[in-house]
Amino acid sequence: MNQELSMSPNLLVAALQKPASEFTKADIVSYIKENDIRMVNFMYPAADGRLKTLNFVINNEAYLDAILTCGERVDGSSLFPFIEAGSSDLYVVPRFRTAFIDPFSELPTLSMLCSYFNKDGEPLESSPEYTLRKACQAFTTVTGMEFQAMGELEYYVIAPDTNMFEATDQKGYHESAPYAKFNDFRTQCMAYIAQAGGQIKYGHSEVGNFTLNGMIYEQNEIEFLPVNAEDAADQLMIAKWIIRNLAYKHGYNITFAPKITTGKAGSGLHIHMRIMKDGKNQMLKDGVLSETARKAIAGMMELAPSITAFGNTNPTSYFRLVPHQEAPTNICWGDRNRSVLVRVPLGWTQGANEMITDANPLEQAGHADLSTKQTIEFRCPDGSADVYLLLAGLAVAARHGFEMPDALPYAEERYVNVNIFDDAHKHIAERLSHLPTSCAESAECLANQRAIYEAQGVFSASLIDGMIDKINSYHD
Repeated sequence: MNQELSMSPNLLVAALQKPASEFTKADIVSYIKENDIRMVNFMYPAADGRLKTLNFVINNEAYLDAILTCGERVDGSSLFPFIEAGSSDLYVVPRFRTAFIDPFSELPTLSMLCSYFNKDGEPLESSPEYTLRKACQAFTTVTGMEFQAMGELEYYVIAPDTNMFEATDQKGYHESAPYAKFNDFRTQCMAYIAQAGGQIKYGHSEVGNFTLNGMIYEQNEIEFLPVNAEDAADQLMIAKWIIRNLAYKHGYNITFAPKITTGKAGSGLHIHMRIMKDGKNQMLKDGVLSETARKAIAGMMELAPSITAFGNTNPTSYFRLVPHQEAPTNICWGDRNRSVLVRVPLGWTQGANEMITDANPLEQAGHADLSTKQTIEFRCPDGSADVYLLLAGLAVAARHGFEMPDALPYAEERYVNVNIFDDAHKHIAERLSHLPTSCAESAECLANQRAIYEAQGVFSASLIDGMIDKINSYHD
């Protein structure tokens, strides 16, 4: 048995004994027949960032084969504002690698995410999922490498306050029960997400923890492992759907809102990235951050103002992006520095292989390739993000860094290794440019930099126009 498959929590991977990326239509049909699956759900993200659902009763094998092969028609004008009612029909066709068992359905149900196609059977140019695919393909075409990503999904659980074992206000980071009230809820979410194919790194309670008007607000986080960016977006979408559904079952409320109230921790959607070639992480060279990583950072520095149009799409986003908080405002990067926009997290140096022996004297030193762990973290996005477009924008930015002739000095000029909010370092902050402070500014930045996103046909002009109109519509 393949060692990577033997412990997989993904129910279909365990049953079919192959990675999800290799699932075929025959595999799906076989699983449905052998496990008495009664229904199939097609799920697909719309412009509001939520998954939509189409239910199918399995009438017979011929009908099952037809929907898996041909998909189904949907009304595109009800899903996307850029599609007119007069020519609104779209096809949705399932991606078999995303198949998972619905943990909430009373009838045994298999769900799959879908891709959109136009009337001619071509991928819908302005579809967020297809835009991400194009962005990843363009990155590989230019660099010869693969763009990988993963998210840190932060959210608040909201429930009536029990007045028992009250947590310390804004001191909830990695808190244990009974001071953290929703650890069991979070671990159940994690189990369901993993069963649905999510590659989870870990989960924990976060800083935000307060009571207001008889309700307790507890912040939690589920962090994923890096995978190719298309899979990373799919996993985040399914995870948000699972968290909301499980909360509904428990009678809790959930919010991914960037900011709930003043003086309390906001929720971000930090994105970690790494660049791979031939299965090797390219973020380090000789134990230090590589030129590859610094070029990608340069592209993110230049496009950061407009990436907010995909990652900070609500006026409340800009109540979170304020000075003197852990959320960034200045466009800069640094090592292990939480006040910067792009952070290079603590990496495991080769000496870290000795830590196991120090903690456990009976163990020998490890021999792991620790370079696989190094990522860079983009810290300004939040739960209002369109996940597919955010990762597509970051892939474009990373690619752009390889196209910039001055990428390395450009990155060097924006490197900081101090807390830029300290008075002693005010002169550093003053020379840095800033992120937008409103949706209106974000829209203006996207308009100014749109040519870079539209290059190589990645972002369609109508999609850019639609994003500008959407975030301008708040009149903030």
